[in-house]
Amino acid sequence: MEQKLRRDRNMGENLKKLRLQYGLSQEKLCAQLQRRSCDIGRTTYAKYESGELNIRVSVLIELKKIYNCTYDDFFAGLDVPE
Repeated sequence: MEQKLRRDRNMGENLKKLRLQYGLSQEKLCAQLQRRSCDIGRTTYAKYESGELNIRVSVLIELKKIYNCTYDDFFAGLDVPE
């Protein structure tokens, strides 16, 4: 019996939008996160943006500090019915 996985909503587009607004490459952002004790490599972060991997809360907390934004900015547009 084949089981199909339902794709969940993800905040990847919002993560990418915020990163680009701040003029950061994935590499530079990961370097900032690593300085804040988040052991995140560029490949892992790219998976967050593409929706292949769910972001850890600890990383989200540090991104909020880096971007000086609200948590709502990460979840913008995700409550729209599919």
